[in-house]
Amino acid sequence: MRQRELRHFFIQKHPSGGDRMRELSVELSAESDRPLYEQIYEGIKKEIIRGNLKEGERLPSTRYFAGYLEVSRSTVELAYDQLVSEGYILSEACRGYFVCDIGELCDLEESDVEKKTERMQEKTKDTVKKRQEYRYDLSPDSVDLSYFPFKEWSNITRELLLDQGDRLLMSGNPAGDENLRESIAKYLHRVRGVNCRAGQIIIGAGNEYLQMLLSQILGNRQKIAMENPTYLPAYLTFKNLGYEVTPVKLDQDGICISSLEEAGADVAYVMPSHQFPTGVVMPMRRRLQLLSWAMAGEDRYIIEDDYDSEFRYRGKPIPSLQGNDRLGKVIYLGTFSRSIAPALRVSYMVLPEKLLERYRERCGFYASTVSRILQNTLYEFMERGYFERNLNKMRRIYKKRHELLIDCLKQCEWCRDIFGEHSGLHLLVRTDPKLSEKQILEGCGKEGILIRGLSEYDITKKERGKDPVLILGYGALKEEEIPGAVDGISRILR
Repeated sequence: MRQRELRHFFIQKHPSGGDRMRELSVELSAESDRPLYEQIYEGIKKEIIRGNLKEGERLPSTRYFAGYLEVSRSTVELAYDQLVSEGYILSEACRGYFVCDIGELCDLEESDVEKKTERMQEKTKDTVKKRQEYRYDLSPDSVDLSYFPFKEWSNITRELLLDQGDRLLMSGNPAGDENLRESIAKYLHRVRGVNCRAGQIIIGAGNEYLQMLLSQILGNRQKIAMENPTYLPAYLTFKNLGYEVTPVKLDQDGICISSLEEAGADVAYVMPSHQFPTGVVMPMRRRLQLLSWAMAGEDRYIIEDDYDSEFRYRGKPIPSLQGNDRLGKVIYLGTFSRSIAPALRVSYMVLPEKLLERYRERCGFYASTVSRILQNTLYEFMERGYFERNLNKMRRIYKKRHELLIDCLKQCEWCRDIFGEHSGLHLLVRTDPKLSEKQILEGCGKEGILIRGLSEYDITKKERGKDPVLILGYGALKEEEIPGAVDGISRILR
């Protein structure tokens, strides 16, 4: 195929709709970074969304189209399969591929998915750019998607669209489809010790959306206490929602209860199973103290963000704080962003029974922010065992990287202390104070290494004068890359 060319082909109208012919353009470029099947898929998809291809119009056969475009038949089949899985076309046995009625899907594509994708791309643009520029990505938010069972996920989506496409394009329960909420409830009880029924679970597109719901359920006049250093997206979301956010210091067991009392807060936002970014795991004694603090006030609540709880490499998993709550004081937040993929944007919230009525009154009319197609694909993915099999596989892979990174760091003279290990997808390293944290990060950047410093997550900005602490994520690092990444850091700190 030439370096760049524009191909035209004709689509024959489905016999039930007449014999009208329509010309369609697909632009293919051999120089593009995108695979040819994606270029074909995007070209056809755009024509369907724009209305240039109507319901019932038939696409050319994969054999004919492949020959016309001078590409392999499997390339065209991949493009068609993707269009089928997303509901733009359907395959009829012995007849071919036909354009679907995508009225609601088209609206969703234009008004929701594309806008949401643009926002997400804008938000992650710097990170993506950095990951392209840097040889080693040690940022703590990185995950490895190369092992994800894409084929199984795609097959489930395709089956659902063919068998239940009409139903899944209808409006669903604002809190999320019942089947997925049932599956999440069973999983949380079995794996995290969460005690809840499906009716207490609210599904939303990301933790930030659920936090916005909480601001309407709880009201935004309360004062929120947050561990410091903390998870910045949550901190910024609460600030933007108009909350007064008070930082509370941490010790080796997590949030300090005495400081929490002094803060005069109504709500405590904590990450007891794996605090980000410090990696502190809150022991049972401190958990009970925290619950006692919440029980001392009628309108006091704890928001438990169960961050990275799926990945623990030593001992048994730490049960959730919510599992010890007997008076309905804990609001539990979880997400599939780390256990499946960040772009999935499916999070869930478990509300105490006494807050459910407030949710129904104040937020029950909001439409669900997660498409029913995605919800049902995720449900089947969990019910068929793919979710836990993939999670167990990734846990083994990340554990190997975790152990190798620690072995490499222990051989470095500049590594004074390692902490926050044995859980999650990052660890922290206290370094020799010859250089400031800023100097280390800048030097590593010149070496092609992307890392973060602990002071970036300190909302009081008081940590900047202390010994440098590096946050080293290993989610995106292959095992063979780890020694090279550590050697690069060593060249800066010698």
